[in-house]
Amino acid sequence: MIHLYQCSQRTVLVASLLLSCGFAFPEERPANWSQFRGPGARGVASNPNLPNKWSATENVEWKRDLPGRGWSCPVVWGKRIFLTTVINEGVSEKPKKGLYFGGERPKFPETVHRWKVYCLDLHSGAILWEREVHQGKPQSAIHVKNSYASETPVTDGERVYCYFGNLGVFVFDMLGNPQWSKRFTPQKTRYSWGTAASPVLHGGRLYIVNDNEVDSWLLALDAETGKEAWKVTRDEKSNWSAPHVWENSKRTEIVVAGSGRTVSYDLEGRELWWWRRGMSSITIATPYSSEDFLYISSGYVGDKKKPIYAIRPGAEGDISITPFKKSNNEYVAWCNWEAAPYNPSTLLYDGQLYSLLDRGWLRALDPTSGDFIYERKRLPPGAGYTVSPWAYNGTVFCLNEDGETRVVDAGKEFKYLHTNKLAEDDMAMASPAIAGDRLLIRTAARVYCIRKGE
Repeated sequence: MIHLYQCSQRTVLVASLLLSCGFAFPEERPANWSQFRGPGARGVASNPNLPNKWSATENVEWKRDLPGRGWSCPVVWGKRIFLTTVINEGVSEKPKKGLYFGGERPKFPETVHRWKVYCLDLHSGAILWEREVHQGKPQSAIHVKNSYASETPVTDGERVYCYFGNLGVFVFDMLGNPQWSKRFTPQKTRYSWGTAASPVLHGGRLYIVNDNEVDSWLLALDAETGKEAWKVTRDEKSNWSAPHVWENSKRTEIVVAGSGRTVSYDLEGRELWWWRRGMSSITIATPYSSEDFLYISSGYVGDKKKPIYAIRPGAEGDISITPFKKSNNEYVAWCNWEAAPYNPSTLLYDGQLYSLLDRGWLRALDPTSGDFIYERKRLPPGAGYTVSPWAYNGTVFCLNEDGETRVVDAGKEFKYLHTNKLAEDDMAMASPAIAGDRLLIRTAARVYCIRKGE
């Protein structure tokens, strides 16, 4: 006891001396999760205190019911959470879990909707502010499972940029003061499914892609003022993939996946490289990159061609490869033609690339070769998978539309661990956010802050 007391005295003395000399101990601050799937659109975190188990009540620090419908993912900066929703003043048709075919609703709703932005407190879930950006009848249609608020906001810590695909982009400072906005002309999407491609920020510019059936484009806006820097027309029909800013050893480029042409642009909108007819007929997943490769995937369930690509830096011009015949060239490191998921993006974690198929199968690939480490391992039965998987602390998490998260060991052999289940009304189609030791899961009904108990 004497030794412990003396050590404690010395600790207090050293701390007092440091403070008197102007040193400050770092305040605990949550890591920012500023865009769709977090840093680099990777869906990976590393805090050792993140929870492995939860339910609708277990390890729930707080939960906040939200009105309306929105599949935008939460984003976090400091102690603030941002998300969007659209409230129908009439009655919305309830989406059916697992339904894709037959969900087309080409008729525009005839009831008034309200487009809103929410800011929540990270520690309590309290609403810090809410802003309504538009009220009226929708001028476009959506699939019964989609929402009018499916694009995830993005923030740089000064402003939060909220993009509603067929309406416009609305920008606020962190206190909710309007900064600027820009409206867009609504366009028809394939089978009236609606929009979903989230914006990204880089170098003081906001990049937005809108691929539709009428007038597709990639737009660069000044992040501070909203002034147009450039806009390029894309020879594409409807896609739902967010752009990725690829900072590699050669240059920085903006990669936009597409079913017709996947294209990389320089920071002024000039095409650097592309390929044609190398994807499945519907492209949803968002590209991302590692130190070595750029990974792009497209895996519509109705196609035989479901490729995952690994691209080397420095490509120029047409880098197309022949489906099923040639799997690589100078810039295409590899392509596995039968591995990609449909809705989810793939996950690169701890030396393996995971592909979560929407019907509940998990695959693991070698990210340097595209070879399977293991093939089509069955997760416990349940609803389909729209949410992209995420990972931390040696574990991969797969959240289905029932609000059930299948937890899998991130190893060379498939090992299912357990399931974390939320409430019955917690349909899940939004990828989570991770901030420090907190996991934020948005469902159809509410937002959960999952955190280990004391």
